[in-house]
Amino acid sequence: MGSGVSTIAVMVGEAQAGARLDRALADLLPDLSRERLKALILGGQVTGPGDAPARNASMKVVVGQAYRITLPAPVAAEAIAQDIPLRVIYEDEHLIVVDKPAGLVVHPAAGNLDGTLVNALLHHCRGQLSGIGGVARPGIVHRIDKDTSGLLVVAKDDRAHEGLARQFKDHSIRRLYNAVVYGVPAPAAGTVDTWIGRSDADRKKMAVHREGRGKHAITHYRTIRPLRGAAMMECRLETGRTHQVRVHMAHIGHPLIGDPVYARDKKGFKSILETLGFKRQALHARTLGFIHPVTQVALSFESPIPADMQELLSQLHV
Repeated sequence: MGSGVSTIAVMVGEAQAGARLDRALADLLPDLSRERLKALILGGQVTGPGDAPARNASMKVVVGQAYRITLPAPVAAEAIAQDIPLRVIYEDEHLIVVDKPAGLVVHPAAGNLDGTLVNALLHHCRGQLSGIGGVARPGIVHRIDKDTSGLLVVAKDDRAHEGLARQFKDHSIRRLYNAVVYGVPAPAAGTVDTWIGRSDADRKKMAVHREGRGKHAITHYRTIRPLRGAAMMECRLETGRTHQVRVHMAHIGHPLIGDPVYARDKKGFKSILETLGFKRQALHARTLGFIHPVTQVALSFESPIPADMQELLSQLHV
């Protein structure tokens, strides 16, 4: 097989039984988007039982079926490497942990073709990032929203990428977020256990759905301290769904302050946010812990609350 080309083997489990092929593979391979998997299927890069190409993304899968996905070598991406400052928390030959500032998009996409974390990493790592995520997402194992700050781990080789992806899939990655929410939750601690999927009313938003629709999402939360009409929270992610903390806190009636999608302006807060120039959801990925996928050493990292959230907390201090 050519240099840079890799393959991944998966087997359909009970959770994927009867699902479309592209949906089942997206569930089994959370580091690959469904659109990318569709493209791989149509390109003949997915084989099924008997090593026959599986070219129909909508075909239904059966428990026990084995599929092999061939990932072509990523297109050389040095041309889009950009010298953007990075706060590197940890780095070795296999992976890198960075502290992302709010406002920085993780990977190129429509509307953000450059100036992203990926562009910065391609410059910093001299193009040495895992190819599993494809040319647009080299090395990206997980994401945090553009306007969320905090810790991300990025794979520099495929071995690290696959090992980290397994840990994300089995929910063994330790992820703690700090959030500032409207109101004070009662009880002060609890668990939100729902299913999250695209909103029927707005496809750019996520929403809580009935059981079995979307993806299972679990967030454990506790109140760190009450504030003036608000609260400082710690949220521990058992799963990692799109907008999970934002959706779950809104679901229990305590949306994140500053969230432009899931929160409405609350009386008495608008002037504070305008004075501070605070224009994002108050959410920070504070703690990230995992087993190094190559050395098997347990690693844990902490990121301090950024200055803009510190200022918000000071304004809301009781």
